Amino acid sequence: QVQLVESGGGSVQAGGSLRLSCAASKNTPSAYSRAWFRQVPGKEREGVAALYTGTGDTYYAYSVRGRFTVSQDNAKNTLYLQMDDLKPEDTAMYYCARGRATLSTMLADYEYNYWGQGTQVTVSS
Repeated sequence: QVQLVESGGGSVQAGGSLRLSCAASKNTPSAYSRAWFRQVPGKEREGVAALYTGTGDTYYAYSVRGRFTVSQDNAKNTLYLQMDDLKPEDTAMYYCARGRATLSTMLADYEYNYWGQGTQVTVSS
């Protein structure tokens, strides 16, 4: 069983930055996918950014491309999401996840079976 713990959320004004972290309780030798999702009450969960641990390849939702950067620190089993130029529409609960997505499903939540508890991001205008 893998446990994921997010941190780094908070409140920021539009145009500001935040960095989210997701620490995993353990790592495995095989490659897998790690991702960030977000959800606003009453709306479906949205895939934001993903990374394939084997190659380091990254994938982004169109809405955050050029503003968000996903990265990993293998030594710390930690996934990061650097969020720059934040907008009010980025306000959501952010979750990290781990799974075995394929190249075409990296941002599909049904491909992920381990989830963190979430961290709130609030962007004011």
